[in-house]
Amino acid sequence: MRNVLSLFDGMSCGRIALDRAGIKYNKYYAAEVDKYAIKVSTANYPDTVHLGDVTKWRKWNIDWSGIDLVTGGFPCQAWSVAGKQLGDKDERGALFWDMLDIMKEVLKANPKAKFLIENVKMKKEFEEYITHHTTAALGRVNKHLINSNLVSAQSRSRYFWTNIEGVEQPEDKEVFLYQVLEDGVTDREKAHCIDANYFKGGNLKSYFEKHRRQLIFSVDGLCHVGTADLNGHDSLKRVYHAQGKAPTLNSMSGGNREPKVFVSPTKWRKLTPLECERLQTVPDNYTNHVSNTQRYKMLGNGWTVDVIAHILKEIKNEDIKI
Repeated sequence: MRNVLSLFDGMSCGRIALDRAGIKYNKYYAAEVDKYAIKVSTANYPDTVHLGDVTKWRKWNIDWSGIDLVTGGFPCQAWSVAGKQLGDKDERGALFWDMLDIMKEVLKANPKAKFLIENVKMKKEFEEYITHHTTAALGRVNKHLINSNLVSAQSRSRYFWTNIEGVEQPEDKEVFLYQVLEDGVTDREKAHCIDANYFKGGNLKSYFEKHRRQLIFSVDGLCHVGTADLNGHDSLKRVYHAQGKAPTLNSMSGGNREPKVFVSPTKWRKLTPLECERLQTVPDNYTNHVSNTQRYKMLGNGWTVDVIAHILKEIKNEDIKI
């Protein structure tokens, strides 16, 4: 592959994915405006060619015919069910059109170029809108919905639109949340999706009732969700948090068969930046060049690297030569 153009590059998760997929390239062009993300990208990849704002793309000094791959994880806030859902009527949502214009320019100059577009799982109306206009602008499009929980310890469903052929669902690597923790215990196998606002922290109500802002519990708090000092089968010893789900009720005919509930104050913490890196399958301490607040933000906005590497590995060397 010759050159790569990454739109909304963030901290260059796409570049990590290219390296992990074993795809060699010459230049990596990155369009990004967040100074903290640029700092992290530059610290890890000093030779990145930074272009700035995607809306200024007509002023970029690029040989479009030399771009063999263009990627774009365009801002999700306007499309997500967690936002106001204004789509391209939102200033951030309108960047979708700048992205398509740039990708059209690349494909016009190099019809064999590959593209990859990413965004959140959204309402069907938006998903169909993006699919329709992407197809109209770029031609044949393969759409995939992939959950990061197949390759990491985080549940994170994302749509991908691409002209890369042969992409299938990743194999389940069976990575679980407890495996990435620095300390403490968890009451679930996979973390809730990490978002850009995770730096604000969480609370028990948000965690147990709204199923967001992943929390980790101290050993003297949730205690493996509790193990009572009782005789009998292990399932009878389990202690459950009062704000969680209760186990299936049985006949409870004595013998300590009743469900047990933890009643002492629960000690909890939010995920560390290192743990968030692991959930996004980013190398340990990749983001440690900025404050923790900025690390949380860029990791929440970033890609799960192993999902991107899984998609990109379908690009065959015989399709695009350096």
